[in-house]
Amino acid sequence: MSGQRKPARSFFERGTLSVARALIGMHLVHDDGRTLRAGRIVETEAYLGPRDLAAHSSRGRTQRTEVMFGPPGHAYVYFIYGFWNCLNVVTGRAGVPHAVLLRALEPLGDLTESTWGPGLLCRALRIDRRLNGADLLGDELWLELPQPRRRTVRIARATRIGVDYAGDWARRPWRFFDRDSPYVSTVPSGRRARARAEAVRAAGLVVRNNGQQCRH
Repeated sequence: MSGQRKPARSFFERGTLSVARALIGMHLVHDDGRTLRAGRIVETEAYLGPRDLAAHSSRGRTQRTEVMFGPPGHAYVYFIYGFWNCLNVVTGRAGVPHAVLLRALEPLGDLTESTWGPGLLCRALRIDRRLNGADLLGDELWLELPQPRRRTVRIARATRIGVDYAGDWARRPWRFFDRDSPYVSTVPSGRRARARAEAVRAAGLVVRNNGQQCRH
């Protein structure tokens, strides 16, 4: 599943909006030592703190946001609502707290869990706060370049989700997504359900009445 085609560190040192767009189509991989789980990134959001009032770093340098101020190419994982973990890619130069939130993945391999939404993708890939600060060019949680695709990825952009409290910053079109992917978080559920059913069939799985999955 994983070809270990990791980008150079300089990939993360570019402008955050450029990184947020370039991440679309890349693969996120987590190897927990027992299982390799992966997905293709199809939706991201850029956060340009500390001026960006939608960014956690707008509240200053704290224990929670310390990773955002560090070197680029590391994971900023935070916990919200007492239930969800969310994964961000730290970007820009050290000392400038910019990051890109990963919002949705298209499952790869045998991954059949829900991956549309930042909390769901972390749950599916078993990503939690233990991976906060992890080097995304390392051997446990990493990003890699996909094999060349025949079809060009059509990337669209829109305003970010759930940041109405940020005033004018909420209207910045800093959410990027693959306009053809049914796994983007805002896609109608019917379209996504059809895509998931096709993926399950392609993986050689059947769904029992109790919702469990097994191989033919």
